[in-house]
Amino acid sequence: MRWDSGQLAALAAVITEGSFEAAARALHVTPSAVSQRVRALENATGTVLVRRTRPTVPTEPGRTVLRLARQVELLGAEAAAELGPADDDTGWPVTVPIAVNADSLATWIMPALSAVDGVCFDVHVADQDRTAELLPAGVVMAAVTSQREPVQGCTSVPLGVTRYRPAAARGFASRWFPDGATAEALDAAPMVVFARTDDLQDRWLRDVAYRAGVDVPDPPRHHVPSTAEFLAAVRAGLGWGMWGPLPRDGARFDVLAPDDDVVPLAPETVDVTLYLQQWRLRSTVLDRVTAALREQARRVLPSAGPPG
Repeated sequence: MRWDSGQLAALAAVITEGSFEAAARALHVTPSAVSQRVRALENATGTVLVRRTRPTVPTEPGRTVLRLARQVELLGAEAAAELGPADDDTGWPVTVPIAVNADSLATWIMPALSAVDGVCFDVHVADQDRTAELLPAGVVMAAVTSQREPVQGCTSVPLGVTRYRPAAARGFASRWFPDGATAEALDAAPMVVFARTDDLQDRWLRDVAYRAGVDVPDPPRHHVPSTAEFLAAVRAGLGWGMWGPLPRDGARFDVLAPDDDVVPLAPETVDVTLYLQQWRLRSTVLDRVTAALREQARRVLPSAGPPG
């Protein structure tokens, strides 16, 4: 079948913006025009492509067509750039949607993205165990993820590790861990967790319990789903948490500014290996984005292995 670029653009805008009204504003047309284009695309494909929820989400067939729409948009923008500006060219660069985990976004992602000229970014934040789910859905073209196995239609390359160490404010450690981070003390001391899907603290607690031959500690939990605020909570003595991600030797992350009042509870670390997955698509723009991410990761992320 022949694909209509206007209809594909309408589908992509509806999913990106979350509603037909917002898509209309982004495309500078009426909501009725957007609805007509999406409906025509659905008629042409013979299936429903969009669930009319709030926000709108693609159906399973809609994900396939959305990936096509993203690819057409990307390759079309590249062709237009090579041909040079036309009289009616708006001058807007191509948009590349990517998915990253919050800690990477707060520490090393932004310098990489700022090095890529002529590209706008639509950044989606999710847990590193879930960012890869956005690739087959057509929502993003690249993802920083803990998933090593390539998503269908994507490539996967290692970036390095995000390394964390159990730590607490000095006063908190003195109060709750006078005899060190024993399993008994860890069962009572309040803990700061990034989100309910965050397993970093529990991974370390399981290791502590295994070494001690006791039940896994189950301490009181604070949930603070923001990297900067999570670290601020630990600094303030709200609870202990996994401090990081720690940069490789010679690098630094501003959000982890040295603080003598934060002390490690143990020498061991918890490492999360990160991978960059991207669509298997020949695109100079996408290649530039992924090259910048890989180079920045090489500079600042530790490689897999000791300490830990």
